[in-house]
Amino acid sequence: MKMIRHCVFVKFRNDVGVGEHKAIHADLEALRQVIDGMDAVQFSANISPEPFARGFTHGVTIDFRDAAARDAYLVHEAHQRAGARLVAALEGGTEGLMVFDLEI
Repeated sequence: MKMIRHCVFVKFRNDVGVGEHKAIHADLEALRQVIDGMDAVQFSANISPEPFARGFTHGVTIDFRDAAARDAYLVHEAHQRAGARLVAALEGGTEGLMVFDLEI
């Protein structure tokens, strides 16, 4: 079995402050307590000096034990609530979101 790194890149609306960024991160981090196989959660502003961000301002990575753990996370009601809060803070809702999963 290969681990999955779930990568989420977002474009926060300009009126969404650092406090809300931290609250969203905390919501995602709290999911580790209720979703088996969910490991490290990392959240950061984009710090790349390269000009290829295409307006994405922040990223989140979540490591999962395997694809089954990732799949359980995707449908879990706690993830649905945290995801809705995140999407509400983004430019254009889901238009301000990109998700990419990697096998690691």
